[in-house]
Parts: sequence; C-alpha cells; structure tokens
Amino acid sequence: MSSGTFLFIFCSIACIVGALGTVVARNPVRSAVGLLTTIVGIAGLFLKLSAQFLAAIQLIVYAGAVVVLFVFVLMLLGADSAAVREDRARVAKIVSGVLLALMAVGVMFVLAPSADQVTRFEPALPDHGTVEAVGKAIFTEGIVPFEIATALLIVAVVGAIGVGRGKQGATRKKTRTMKPVDMFVGPLVPRDDSGRPKEVS
Repeated sequence: MSSGTFLFIFCSIACIVGALGTVVARNPVRSAVGLLTTIVGIAGLFLKLSAQFLAAIQLIVYAGAVVVLFVFVLMLLGADSAAVREDRARVAKIVSGVLLALMAVGVMFVLAPSADQVTRFEPALPDHGTVEAVGKAIFTEGIVPFEIATALLIVAVVGAIGVGRGKQGATRKKTRTMKPVDMFVGPLVPRDDSGRPKEVS
C-alpha cells in the first residue's frame, strides 16, 4: 500500500466518522468536534489531489474560523439552548432519514445508466491549486457565491448575538433593590446602651 492510498483511506474514514459524530452527537460541542474532524479529513483529501493551497485554506478558514465561530455561538447561547423537545427531535430525525434515503435512491437511479462509462479527467495544469488560479476563480466566476457566503456568516453572527441577548434578558431574574426604609421594617427589639437586646421580664 502506497502512502497516497493510506492517506486517502485515513482521510476518508476521518470524514465519515466526523460527519456521523456531527449528526449523532447529542452535545453540541461534540458535534463541533466532529465537524472539525471532517474538515481536517477534507484537507487531507485536498493534499491527495495536489491542491496544497486549498488544503491550507480549508484548515485556516473552516477549522480556524468557522468551527471557532460555531463554538463561540454555543458558548454565547449555552449548550442547553440547542436542546429541543424529544417528540420534535424524533420527528425531525425520522423525516431527515427518509429524505436522505429518497435522495440516495434517486441519485443511484440517475447515475445507474452511466455507471459503465468511465470519465477521464484532463491532466492537471501546472498552475493547478496555486494562489493565482484559486484567486482568479474566486474573483471572476465565483465572486457572487463568495460574497453570498460572507453575507450569510455575518447574518449568522448577528442573529446569534440577538438570540443570545433575548434569551439572557428573558431568563434574567429581577433583583429587588434595597431601599433605606427596608432597614426599619420588622419587629423592633429594645436595646440597652451597649446595643444588646434587653431582657424583657
């Protein structure tokens, strides 16, 4: 087994295990760790494709920024805020599982006629995966999706802050401020000159 094959198998297993951990885990923090594992596995697959720049961006942007953003939102809202009712969670799991199965069957039927045909890719150009090629692709053909993704991240941060503030304001207990008159409320106990209570005969 060559080193490239071992890297592909290891990164593929990491992606699958991380994706399953992201979906199955009940704790949101563990889901974020599973997402991080998937992102690292995808970066390894980019290395297998000789796209070193994309692998570095995958780690810097997604693992270093997006996952940190998710963890920040979880810390802001609290891990318990992601908990939903058990009946709703069960219905959501069943519906999502059925939809995923239908999508998988549909994709199999669509790809079945062309399964015996092998698609050969053209040889990679010398500038494949370089900073110049990726920058040109982002700021020419992919400028609209790039800006939409940026706007979505900003909206997500603003929405998380708004939800967090609303939740804190709803659950914050109102503390009653003590007024000077409150010190004189209650039974009056006679005291002597030293301040000790007098014994009432």
